Amino acid sequence: MQVQMLFEQSQKEIHSQQLKIQALTMELAYLRRNLFGKKSESLSAHPDLFEETLQTDLAAVHAEIEQLDPSAKADSTKSTRSRAGRQPLPEHLPRIEHRHEPESCQCSQCGQNLVKIGEDVSEQLDVEPAKFFVHRHIRPQYACKTCEIVTAAPIPPAIIDGGMAAPGLLSWVLTSKYLNHLPLYRLEQIAAREQVTLSRSTMAEWVGRSGVALQPLVDRLTWHLLQGNTLHADETPVAQLDPGKGKTRKAYLWAYRSNDLEPGPRIIIFDYQTGRSGRHAQSFLENWQGHLLVDDYGGYKALFAEKQTESCTELACWAHARRKFFDLHQANSSLMALEALQRISNLYAIEAEGKDLTIAERQQLREEKSLPELEALHDWLVQTRAQTANGGGSAKALDYTLKRWGSLIRYAQTGHLPIDNNPVENVIRPIAIGKKNWLFTGSERAGQRAAAIQTLFGTAQLNGLNSSDWLKDTLIKLPTWPNSRIDELLPLPPEFIEMLRKNN
Repeated sequence: MQVQMLFEQSQKEIHSQQLKIQALTMELAYLRRNLFGKKSESLSAHPDLFEETLQTDLAAVHAEIEQLDPSAKADSTKSTRSRAGRQPLPEHLPRIEHRHEPESCQCSQCGQNLVKIGEDVSEQLDVEPAKFFVHRHIRPQYACKTCEIVTAAPIPPAIIDGGMAAPGLLSWVLTSKYLNHLPLYRLEQIAAREQVTLSRSTMAEWVGRSGVALQPLVDRLTWHLLQGNTLHADETPVAQLDPGKGKTRKAYLWAYRSNDLEPGPRIIIFDYQTGRSGRHAQSFLENWQGHLLVDDYGGYKALFAEKQTESCTELACWAHARRKFFDLHQANSSLMALEALQRISNLYAIEAEGKDLTIAERQQLREEKSLPELEALHDWLVQTRAQTANGGGSAKALDYTLKRWGSLIRYAQTGHLPIDNNPVENVIRPIAIGKKNWLFTGSERAGQRAAAIQTLFGTAQLNGLNSSDWLKDTLIKLPTWPNSRIDELLPLPPEFIEMLRKNN
């Protein structure tokens, strides 16, 4: 009897160790993929971490060989990677023509005049670095000898009264800082190479004043966003300098995005807060009601409380559910995880099929295809979970999906709700990457200003506008623009602006 008990105890310990090993293996694979691998979750991805360096080195080797042996040029081109053909250069770019005529228009053999039979046209793409120039505003002054008064044209209004920065320069500074993630000291260096003095302190003042001037546009965009009944929400950590301590503390950039499957413009609002508490989301949304698509972060849960009279309806993200199985498959090539990934990919294939359909047509498609797929997936998940031991990575991946099932399938019961939270994550990603350049925000106010300007740039990009051109045009108009027509300055599609103008 004692031997049997010892055997059973040892078996339990072995099983527990196996579960720990499985969990650690999964975590290790996840960390390796995030630190060293490609972030794509495609099943067929086989990333080459050194592909860019490899291509550069190959080109350099070929060039050195050609220098030593010009006859090797033709052979070397065959060994480079295959190309799909050079893409045509954009039609909207200005063309500068250079005509190259032969040295002589007589035939080198018989001396007769040559006849033009066609042209060989090739194009090269070129670029000019930031070009600084000066606007001279000349205001002649006229005097009346009889009345002894002097008359002159008024000084053109500007965002910064009496400042030396024209709207184009302000746009360049703001675009470089917040869209290209270049700190002001780098802009100072760029200007210095053109023998132009732009001190960091001066540019910092421009940024601060411009941010205040642009804030009403951000407030108005926020109002428009909250008129929709479906939103994406997410947040990303940002380091904020802690004055006097020489250290940084963690703040958060919250993001709220409109739903692409509903009519209307695309809007992204960034909200900078000093923490990740759910009260920040509650404060932003206030009395808003609708479908809110989020990940499983607990800070959002209070928004979905049934006891709340003005609660939101939760939408869960299929990309997050899929990620659990993807990490499991990457860790140990789990066949169960592979089966789940293939079933979820069927759901996304249906979404791709209905991408360009109307809301009514998409709802019909989902009823015919998505709901049966989801029902079969749920049955499979329940059966698989019943055969899976508790505590391991497999159980956790299955439980994550089953516990959120009601929120995960809600999209398929309509034609306008999104399947995942990728739209907002895709907008946050460039900012997260940009953090490697600017490292931290200098203060809470600086973070709020960055969020406001990122809101304008992000919305402009979502609507296919050139952010820099839009900002320059807006900075020209803003000083004299009536507040009653502020909608017309927003970075939204021209047809939507025209509709707002007519309504006003």
